[in-house]
Amino acid sequence: MADIRVAVIGIGHLGSIHARVYSQLNGVKLAGVCDTDVSRARKIAREFRTEHFTDYRPLIGKIDAASISVPTNLHHEISKYFLENGVNLLIEKPITKTVAEADELLSIAKAKGLILQVGHVERFNSAFLAAEKTIKNPLFIECHRLGPYKQRSTDIGVVLDLMIHDIDIILGLVKDEIKEIDAIGAAVLSDYEDIANVRLKFKNNVICNLTASRITNKTMRKIRIFQKNAYISLDYHKPSCLVYTMSGKKINCQRVRVRKEEPLKLELEAFIDCVRTKEKPLVSGIEGREALATAITIQEQIKNLNYSYR
Repeated sequence: MADIRVAVIGIGHLGSIHARVYSQLNGVKLAGVCDTDVSRARKIAREFRTEHFTDYRPLIGKIDAASISVPTNLHHEISKYFLENGVNLLIEKPITKTVAEADELLSIAKAKGLILQVGHVERFNSAFLAAEKTIKNPLFIECHRLGPYKQRSTDIGVVLDLMIHDIDIILGLVKDEIKEIDAIGAAVLSDYEDIANVRLKFKNNVICNLTASRITNKTMRKIRIFQKNAYISLDYHKPSCLVYTMSGKKINCQRVRVRKEEPLKLELEAFIDCVRTKEKPLVSGIEGREALATAITIQEQIKNLNYSYR
């Protein structure tokens, strides 16, 4: 079976990890890396024994698939070009800047019969995978995704940067339409919201509270899921999973075995499998689009608060 030829477009912090993982996968040939920073492109290409590019267009005809890891405002333009030229894509989250852009990419991918996956990597987190079979009919979900301020992803706010991971997870777990959104937030160090809190109420009356911050000293990546006779606590960062259940009047705690595997490696392996088999990805463009639409609604609600933006 022929190797799947892959390129990475945008080789900053995350893109360089994509390149490293692809270079290690069986049945995959890292055919090129592309970045406008020629010195960085050369460095990463040398490190992973591939060709470097500063323009993505010459890659057409040389690759079957690509990871798009450029700033969000460039996702649509670059992804559209590759899809129109028959290249399967994994686009880092968020899928695009706007829902209209996402819809156009979905339409092209469908017409061309191409795989379009979105990089919501927490779906492949070892703690989440370990707990997935235990999660049944959630009643209340609480998420905290906090961390220090970094210079990456400053072209978007914390909702599209961090909270969107939890939005995607929640939409996958609840599987119903959102009835109400109540969001607050503030821009502190950047021109976009750096801290945000939102309460989502679904039509089936499931309630979800989400908090995201990129101006917190301590890193926290946790989700707590409450359901009938059980409480599930996941720590994406460690990773770990605890399940609390009732036995008579006693509360029992079970530590679920978590296989510590690199989530991005699992994600890229899944992407390559989908390219080979043409099966729908776990997080396809459709799921990526729904997470984006919810995140934009939250962001707009925050933006309309008088004190939120400078």
